[in-house]
Amino acid sequence: MKTSRLLAVSAGLITLMSSTIASTAMAKDLVVGFSQIGSESGWRAAETSVTKQEAEKRGIDLKFADAQQKQENQIKAIRGFIAQGVDAILVAPVVATGWDDVLSEAKDANIPVVLLDRGVDAPEDLYLTSVASNQVTEGKVAGQWLVDAEAGADCKVVELQGTVGSTPAINRKQGFEEAIAAAPNITIIRSQTGDFTRSKGKEVMEGFIKAENGGKDICAVYAHNDDMAVGAIQAIKDAGLKPGTDIKVVSIDAVPDIFSAMVAGEANATVELTPNMAGPAFDALEKYLADGTMPEKFIITESKLYTPADDAQGEFDRRKGLGY
Repeated sequence: MKTSRLLAVSAGLITLMSSTIASTAMAKDLVVGFSQIGSESGWRAAETSVTKQEAEKRGIDLKFADAQQKQENQIKAIRGFIAQGVDAILVAPVVATGWDDVLSEAKDANIPVVLLDRGVDAPEDLYLTSVASNQVTEGKVAGQWLVDAEAGADCKVVELQGTVGSTPAINRKQGFEEAIAAAPNITIIRSQTGDFTRSKGKEVMEGFIKAENGGKDICAVYAHNDDMAVGAIQAIKDAGLKPGTDIKVVSIDAVPDIFSAMVAGEANATVELTPNMAGPAFDALEKYLADGTMPEKFIITESKLYTPADDAQGEFDRRKGLGY
């Protein structure tokens, strides 16, 4: 009897040790594919850098694919990851639609997919979780800042939208419009995509300025990201106007260059989008792959407003150190 119990206990300990060793090995040997949109902005480059740092810190083998802002490249990369038999896939989707087939293929292969910083219009059972900010809230925070800054004065706004069809472009526009809806003094007079790039933001802003009395009829520019805002700032200066004074500048991301613009008095406000989406994503994946723990379907990061009063120089220095 004693011998049987001893054998049973020993077997249990061996099973527990084997499970622990397997779990530890799995975490160290984890292979994750990462389909990144591209490098259209400073924030996007920072997200890539932080994701690689998080993977290295955790001993994860990260397979990286740059889609160069093309969905077809992302779909091809994801199918490549599936063929390689990776343990999981991270994807920052360039647009919201057109994902059902490839996500279904990943599900059929029992490979969990985590969305980073952007959502998709697809059944929720096709991905494990989505790590992102509340993009509607980001737009609301930016819009509310402008409502408060203008305090009843007439203000005509031009809007630089993100990539057409992307969830940030859709949601940041919605949030901003909701924030200014109760302020009849603030109106959006022109809105056009700048594709989240600095060069396109500058080009579109030049067109806005020409169309609006050399920019004199524009009170503020709202850009869906900081890179477009920086491009707009250059266009404003080229037109002989003072960004931040003649035309207020409010945007989203909180990258170093927008804080540099604040230090120079050329930008007024930005809403932070943290580049560390990978930390929460890897936490969720490691727990799920270890014991099947299901994460929350939507893991939401904070949306914080920054203005020149928030130690713009200090924020510039700090963020440069994070790999932006």
